Amino acid sequence: MNHSLKPFNTFGIESQAARIICADNAPQLLDAWQRATAENLPVLILGEGSNVLFLSDYSGLVLVNRIKGIKVTEQSDAWHLHVGAGENWHNLVKHTLENSMPGLENLALIPGCAGSSPIQNIGAYGVELQRVCEYVDCIELATGAAKRLSAKECRFGYRDSIFKHEYQNSYVIVAIGLKLLKQWTPVLNYGDLTSLDPLTVTPQQVFDAVCHMRMTKLPDPKVNGNAGSFFKNPVIQPVLADKLLKAFPNAPHYPQADGKVKLAAGWLIDQCQLKGKSIGGAMVHRQQALVLINENNAVSDDVVALAHYVRQQVGEKFDVWLEPEVRFIGETGEVNAVEAIA
Repeated sequence: MNHSLKPFNTFGIESQAARIICADNAPQLLDAWQRATAENLPVLILGEGSNVLFLSDYSGLVLVNRIKGIKVTEQSDAWHLHVGAGENWHNLVKHTLENSMPGLENLALIPGCAGSSPIQNIGAYGVELQRVCEYVDCIELATGAAKRLSAKECRFGYRDSIFKHEYQNSYVIVAIGLKLLKQWTPVLNYGDLTSLDPLTVTPQQVFDAVCHMRMTKLPDPKVNGNAGSFFKNPVIQPVLADKLLKAFPNAPHYPQADGKVKLAAGWLIDQCQLKGKSIGGAMVHRQQALVLINENNAVSDDVVALAHYVRQQVGEKFDVWLEPEVRFIGETGEVNAVEAIA
């Protein structure tokens, strides 16, 4: 165990892996996975490590997906992009805007790489990946068989997809397909975007506003390690929502198509006055309560203890129990994050 995982997770948590291999193409990735599996070593496939918390040293192979490439096919109504899983997500967003292909601007500055985006069905400021995703290309690790899943087959949900369930350990994503419509419609429902004029706004102005909001509210992982939003925004039953909104009429809330109501986890945490709360080297960010940061050489136990404390405080005040958005990785693979902080 002398391969540091610190450069491979944006939380900056020091842990070790038995082996680390960076793969630039699908055959290389498949070969490394199959060799490790033949030795009965667990394998963890990582992108940029922007949504993981290592709870301990990892006893197997960490396989870093660095498959690159962006191909564009233009049709009369849309641009179709085929993007390698190892492409940096924000650089992809910039690339599309620089080439006059709008549609991704609300998703600017989301950390991570393209191949991770369907796993979480990443989203921000009113737009989720499923809005633009056409397909996901993956490979069955045991056989090497290529498979293309349509967006529908990906079973996208809120921060959820088939890649968190049946496909979690048996497939690896090698590319994603995006469809960006030429008939551009701005999405201006959240934050500073609501002040922009939908009749005159440009994609670049939306991009700039999103970047400004994220940079002023969210910590830079290079300065304070973090994994972005630590908790999911909870989606609750109408009965509980009615009760909560009677007690807290100013609570931000977003009715969902199925009748449930989405709440803002950051607001709930903020109402418990937890900004700046620290345990060990981990701290609730002072500007954005939804983000837990590595303030001072935190170890994973500090982050887990702080997440537990935040969850308890919010649960006791609102009867709403937060769930981590971040993936928790144990010695041999992913563990249940809710159980880890309960």
